[in-house]
Amino acid sequence: MKKYKTIQIAKTDSNFEREPLIRPFGFKGAYLTELWQIITRLTSTSGITCIGLSTQSVLYGDADLFVKNTEAAGNTLMYALTNKALELVKERPFNNPIELVEAMLPKLLLAGKQLTNKSDLHINFSLNSLVSVDHAAWLLYAAENNISTFRELIPEDYKTALSAQNDKLAVMFQIPYGMPLEDIKSAAQQGYFVFKIKTGFPGNQETMLKNDVDRLTQIHDALKDVRTPYTSNGKILYTMDANGRYERKETLLRYLQHAEKIGALTQILFYEEPFPERNDELVSDIEIRIAGDESIYDEKSALKRLEQGYQAIVLKGIAKTLSLSMKIAKLARERNIPCSCSDLTVNPILIDWHKNLACSVAPFPGINMGLIETNGDMNYLNWDQLCSYHPANKAVWTNINEGTFHLNQDFHMRSGGIFEMSKHYEEVLSN
Repeated sequence: MKKYKTIQIAKTDSNFEREPLIRPFGFKGAYLTELWQIITRLTSTSGITCIGLSTQSVLYGDADLFVKNTEAAGNTLMYALTNKALELVKERPFNNPIELVEAMLPKLLLAGKQLTNKSDLHINFSLNSLVSVDHAAWLLYAAENNISTFRELIPEDYKTALSAQNDKLAVMFQIPYGMPLEDIKSAAQQGYFVFKIKTGFPGNQETMLKNDVDRLTQIHDALKDVRTPYTSNGKILYTMDANGRYERKETLLRYLQHAEKIGALTQILFYEEPFPERNDELVSDIEIRIAGDESIYDEKSALKRLEQGYQAIVLKGIAKTLSLSMKIAKLARERNIPCSCSDLTVNPILIDWHKNLACSVAPFPGINMGLIETNGDMNYLNWDQLCSYHPANKAVWTNINEGTFHLNQDFHMRSGGIFEMSKHYEEVLSN
């Protein structure tokens, strides 16, 4: 068996860029107007340097903190926690990044609560702050051990769970609260066939439900006659994501009754994170698949949701670290639970980082290919400029074709360009 080097971090650096959005982006009952891109550099004692990236989403990480601060203040707090992680990363050597994250996380969680003065700070806030460090650590691990593909990067204990090699990924087209219907129809004309509908409109539970069912009616009326070659019955599919806004199962059942009434229920692939994390209701009697996202942040929380009857897990390597996502993917594979990969409106380089994970998990039932969400192209004001920072910009596998990413031999050989340096982000840290 190959022997892997022990790595010690000698130096760190970081910076960030603020990227405006085309329009306010709504979920969890609130709205984002910009996303900070974090650039982190780790240098080992052997002199090897690698740069990792992350996209901060304070609203995803801790919605309560987001609404109680200005948007810039919330981002500043998360970035400060990233810099705390850069202090912690130098404290001990590591053999692989999973081991590193396990060692750092307890101290980082405590630091996050102290930094934000919030004793109930959600763990996802801290995990998001750690993504760029985790990303850089994986690239450093690869460089130190002469690893040149994502498949080689996967530690032995996780290879079975991540042994697939999907040559296509279905792209979930995200429909936020305010997206015009014409944009949704245009996406269908372009070949998208999985539509992720953001539910959980702002307001109390009755107001939320009324707006959610009205929105579903509008969307289904626009898409019900669309046909696709990628599903067994030729109909397009829906997923929903409430980001924990539905307080009780009874409210969700009313939504699903409406979906059945208008003929949309059989087209729902899964409903993502309908309930708050504290909700312990069983969902095994709900006739559609329920998926866990932000309520799953370690193996214990994953097992809790599976015991409640959840039948899918959303992996978010770009929000909760690749290290954690590998552990959850392993648990899911052992229990025959399908996984999709969801977005955090990340930049193009992180999309390909995540595509490597998405193409390595088993095909999602009902579509027989991997399943990923990416929505940066519809949300970033300067999307084309962000694409230009990708070292493999314009490679055919960076483009969405008829609602899918086609991952050819070049993608797999280059692992989506994840081991290639971005000149732009190098320059950001050089200035």
